[in-house]
Amino acid sequence: MRRPAARSYMEYNKLIAELEIGSEAEGFYLLKSASARTTNSGKPFLSAILSDRTGSIEAKVWDYGGPVGAKDEGSVVKVRGSISEFRGAPQMTLSRIRLAQEGDQYNLGDLVPMAPIDRDGAYQELLAVVDGMEDPDYAAICRRLLEKYGARFSTIPGGKSVHHSFLNGLLMHTLYMVQTAGYLAELYAEVVDRDLLLAGTLLHDIAKCDEFVTSPLGLVTEYSVKGQLLGHLVMGAQEAAAAARELGVPEEKSVLLQHLLLSHHGEPEFGAAVRPMCAESELLSLIDLIDSRMEIYAETLCEVPAGTFSKRVFALDKRLFRHR
Repeated sequence: MRRPAARSYMEYNKLIAELEIGSEAEGFYLLKSASARTTNSGKPFLSAILSDRTGSIEAKVWDYGGPVGAKDEGSVVKVRGSISEFRGAPQMTLSRIRLAQEGDQYNLGDLVPMAPIDRDGAYQELLAVVDGMEDPDYAAICRRLLEKYGARFSTIPGGKSVHHSFLNGLLMHTLYMVQTAGYLAELYAEVVDRDLLLAGTLLHDIAKCDEFVTSPLGLVTEYSVKGQLLGHLVMGAQEAAAAARELGVPEEKSVLLQHLLLSHHGEPEFGAAVRPMCAESELLSLIDLIDSRMEIYAETLCEVPAGTFSKRVFALDKRLFRHR
């Protein structure tokens, strides 16, 4: 006796991780990649990857020659299609696809990963740290550069892929580091100039605002020409030096701050322009290492079952264990 076909059902704006084989889905997703291809019989089709904050899924649009294509990567699209299994993985066959339009209703936080912080509150906390500095010169440089980069600084990711590669990631990374720097500056007050350390920490990655090229949604897609030729350490030192000149800050303070920005990667093999040579630069490089590594642990272990090891983490060159 022939069994009845499984009944499909429509799922609206379902997160990708929650899509079920045999269902139909309609909603808004991020077009992570797209490429125009041709079947063996010569018919055009679109091969794409759709994603949201929970994952990604391969998608196909058969007998399709546009208008959506590779030029629209990084944009939000509205799609309708059915979920099937192909080579052991879910795949969506689309019957409709279009770019999101003005007036469409979707939650950006569902589509792209965002830092688990209150963005406005975090930025205000950094401004309060600057206001609390006793050294007017370091405070003035921080204010000048925050005025220049504030909006972008508080929204862009902290990296392209290794850590903090989500919206508001740079702000989160900087805030956590500044909080750590404030504590350690008090602990090692005999050898650390608190305001120099805080200024260097707050500004250490600010040139990523010019180093990164971002998509319409704010995710990092590539590095700018200047970012590739100079890098954010050199660019940040240049910005700090320029602000110091404009504000009439003594040269010694300017040079010290530049040194912190140029050396915060610790060693030349890790991208530092120079090695740390004062207590504040040494501490900054270690604080940066701590926060970046803890974020790598957090991002990796959230997908690892308790009592097991992760796959090899490229950035750390080892597997990580998630204990119970």
